[in-house]
Amino acid sequence: MLELFGMFVLALAPIIWLVIALCGLHMEAYVASLGALVVAAACAMLGWGMTPINMATAALEGFAMAIWPIVIVIIAAVFTYNVTVHTSGMETIKAMLCSVSDDRRILTLLIAWCFGGFLEGMAGFGTAVAIPASMLVALGVSPVTAILACLIANGVPTMFGSIGIPTTTLASITGIDAFQLAFTQAVQVLPFVIACPILMVMLVGGGPRALRGALPAALVAGLSFGLPMIAAAQFVGPTLADVVAATCSLVATFLFALTLRGGEAPDEYRLTNVHHYEGFGGPALQILLAWSPFILILVALLLTSQLVPAIYEPLSSIATTVNIYAGDPTATLTFTWIDTPGVIIIVCGIVGGLIQGCSVRELLQVLLDTCRQMGKTILTMLGVLACAKIMGYSGMIASIAAFFVGTLGGFYPLVAPLLGALGTFVTGSGTSSEVLFGNVQLSAAQSIGVDPTWLVASNSLGVSAGKMLSPQNIAIGCAACGLVGKDGEILGKIAKYAFGFAIAMAILVYVGSLVL
Repeated sequence: MLELFGMFVLALAPIIWLVIALCGLHMEAYVASLGALVVAAACAMLGWGMTPINMATAALEGFAMAIWPIVIVIIAAVFTYNVTVHTSGMETIKAMLCSVSDDRRILTLLIAWCFGGFLEGMAGFGTAVAIPASMLVALGVSPVTAILACLIANGVPTMFGSIGIPTTTLASITGIDAFQLAFTQAVQVLPFVIACPILMVMLVGGGPRALRGALPAALVAGLSFGLPMIAAAQFVGPTLADVVAATCSLVATFLFALTLRGGEAPDEYRLTNVHHYEGFGGPALQILLAWSPFILILVALLLTSQLVPAIYEPLSSIATTVNIYAGDPTATLTFTWIDTPGVIIIVCGIVGGLIQGCSVRELLQVLLDTCRQMGKTILTMLGVLACAKIMGYSGMIASIAAFFVGTLGGFYPLVAPLLGALGTFVTGSGTSSEVLFGNVQLSAAQSIGVDPTWLVASNSLGVSAGKMLSPQNIAIGCAACGLVGKDGEILGKIAKYAFGFAIAMAILVYVGSLVL
């Protein structure tokens, strides 16, 4: 048992380094992740006898997986958002969302929950906190409340954020079917999707009494997000689950809010900085142009999905399969060159920019600026993916799973979502957490005889709690709302929500493991 514990601690060394580097030494994420790669390489050679050639090729496979499709999707999603900002389309979108109500409870649902969920599905990487939080502050919501509301809202869509990259990456590294995994994730997270809008209304309204008159809107926002998410995960897959869910929720909540427009919001919830459109003739075209890049992406991803085999099959066949890792000739990596979200999104972003009046030169400049903007994020992904591949191929991941299974046995599912939360708290990224712990969950499930899909999906469920607490996410919100240096205050206030979610998630996963 002592030897098992020793190998467990050594296997955790890269994770421990990340915690110390990010939380103790306050290193930037890209420096910490590259340091974790070095630590993982040293531990793999010393503790598991990994040869230099196997270590190098494992890291190279991680680099390749990071670049395609993950990095290309990151750049594409943020590029599309930046194009919309450059053309002032984002200002039109803001005005449209704010034109329906002057009740801060309703506006918080529309902006932080619905629009924030859409931004997470399209771009992720902090945009779903920074943009809605700054919008709410501009409308008169207090900065602390705005940040907390957006942190609560941003957790549950993370598993399908950035066009589903966390889930598609998890499916890729564990070998589980992406559609089956996405459906299980959506079912697991449904109770929390319904709970989030209710908690947000209570938060911005000052307590449970704020639900009076706003509970129906909160239920509409939650159910119209959660149920379409399950349907999209089942029939379209992880890439559009967030986008479809957020779009349905935005439309349903917007229409429901219009039915309340005739009545006056109570004085205690009324905001005074809300812009209203006076007519719908001119703005209608303006709104359509502003949304055009996102509409194009939604349509293009649907047309190239498995729902349309006539398009999907020929495009998806344009792919290359290679073996990079020298230690296992059967370990292959497939690169799909055209029918991949990153390529499709970039094309739609360019076309949408042209529709909005951008010149080709402006679009190229925005793309170049986006690549520079995401440079450190790209390095972070390279380091984390390479680290995870070394940990997986060397046997370090198996050692972590062996310790948890040997110590907890059938009670392991209680800690499964907590690992996902830990990974996201440390790295700030749902994708990174999936890479770090996805195979731990798979190995544990196989060892204790639990449904692998259920337990692997629980890692993504835990990501939802970890995302709320992530120092990087909190820092983004503080920067957007002019509260730089107040990270500790926000962390203390959001902790009760995150820990409450984590406990409920642990119970849900454990009970589910007994039933399935």
